[in-house]
Amino acid sequence: MEEETETPVIKGSFLIASPHLRDPNFRQTVVLMCEHGPGGSLGLVVNRRTEHHIMEVLPQTTGLHERAGLVYSGGPVQKDNLLILHKVGTSVPESQQIFDGVCLGGDLSALEEVSEEGEATDLVRVYMGYAGWAPGQLQFELSGGSWIVLPADLKLVFARDPHHMWASVMRSLGGNYTFYATMPPDPSMN
Repeated sequence: MEEETETPVIKGSFLIASPHLRDPNFRQTVVLMCEHGPGGSLGLVVNRRTEHHIMEVLPQTTGLHERAGLVYSGGPVQKDNLLILHKVGTSVPESQQIFDGVCLGGDLSALEEVSEEGEATDLVRVYMGYAGWAPGQLQFELSGGSWIVLPADLKLVFARDPHHMWASVMRSLGGNYTFYATMPPDPSMN
């Protein structure tokens, strides 16, 4: 594996699954780090869209139906919990800034109202579950080469077609990573 420039894991960075990461929960994933500190880490897998529409999981939030569309699988932890990632033109009370105006959570009624009245450029994603790491766990995985750390990219977080996101990131890294961009999600299918 090629040497990477050391990029620190911080809130608002991406964890890119290395080509060698075999865990099916994270194989070929792009994870947006939403929290990282001594108490552990929390992130959202931004490139695994489900077939569930927001209307199925949050039927009462009609203000989000048009903006959010399909729900994403945020990770293997607490899949019955929903987390909302958004970049809207108005501040949403109780939301947590992640990077470049992208926020997590907040008052659902306020977010719904902002979304209904919002701009065409407002972005909303709903995630079932999240990726979580106990204290020291992520550092251990990083030292084992499981993840590549990069600055987050707004275009990727809200990409229309997240299916090819991991391969696109691999190609952008160049070198041997370009070869891995063509690797199927399940190597046994090769």
